[in-house]
Amino acid sequence: MASLKRLRCLATLSISLALAGAVLCPAQDRLAEAPAGRPPATRPATQPRRPGPRSTPKPGPVPLPILPALAARDDASFYADRPDVPHGRVEQATYRNYAGQDKRMHVYLPPGYDKDAQATYPVLYLNHGGGENDTHWTSTARNGGHAQFILDNLIAAGNAKPMILVMPNTGGIAAYTPPKPGEDDACTQEYLKDIIPHVESHYRAKPGRENRALAGLSMGGFVVMNTGLSHLDTFGELYVFSSGYFPDQVAPFEERFKSVLSDPKTNEELLRVPFYMAEGETDIALRNGQNTLAVINRYGVRNFWVLSTGGHDWTNWRRYLHQTAQIMFPDAGK
Repeated sequence: MASLKRLRCLATLSISLALAGAVLCPAQDRLAEAPAGRPPATRPATQPRRPGPRSTPKPGPVPLPILPALAARDDASFYADRPDVPHGRVEQATYRNYAGQDKRMHVYLPPGYDKDAQATYPVLYLNHGGGENDTHWTSTARNGGHAQFILDNLIAAGNAKPMILVMPNTGGIAAYTPPKPGEDDACTQEYLKDIIPHVESHYRAKPGRENRALAGLSMGGFVVMNTGLSHLDTFGELYVFSSGYFPDQVAPFEERFKSVLSDPKTNEELLRVPFYMAEGETDIALRNGQNTLAVINRYGVRNFWVLSTGGHDWTNWRRYLHQTAQIMFPDAGK
């Protein structure tokens, strides 16, 4: 009986040691110790393979800018009409569009524009929201953009490039649906055929995509996506404030812009500053923006996502303009 107990103990010890060896020894070590003449065991077909080398994203055409922090929601100083800084001026301009209509735009010319007749400037095309017009971005009312003072103060502090600000009236022509490839909507056609040519023939605007940025709030955000993403040969920077495609348009957006979003040039050459999208945490457009950005993220397009306190309001839109104007038109690159 004692001998039987000893045999059982030895068997248990042998099994334990074998199991310990299975845990402690890598599979390749065990395979190397296969008896001579016996082929080594093969890796089970179901065992996952190590992933291969992944492609490393390439940097954009200019150094990645540092996005400044948003101004505090109750901060009114950044858009104050300060007497101690040089002021630009705002004027109205009229052009005739391709449909034969006379259209109006508001144009901000930076401080010093009239003193140096040789100086040229990059242009920010800034779009209003639904139910508004070309006057709202320079309105000094509570529900107005105060854009001229935002730029005056930033330029005086050396925090933004001197730039021309063009604010057209796109009411009635901006579309809420993504365009089909090669089919420009009415707003895009007006930009390409009329707005940009008028600006570059009547003002000292620098030509070229690297000198054109496109931004807009709410309805104007659709202008940025529809016109800007489909014409990255025309615009080098895109900024969306409180906007995004409605749920039933997210799939068409992905389908129609797939070739742009998946093109490596979009990141490596065309977007000088990452695609910018900002929404308020109680914004009626928040989910639309998140759903739209999810598509953009799926294709690895570089972007800045900003979530701010507040909702669909001018307090946020002034802050977004103040933040983004500080990174526009970087010097280096193409």
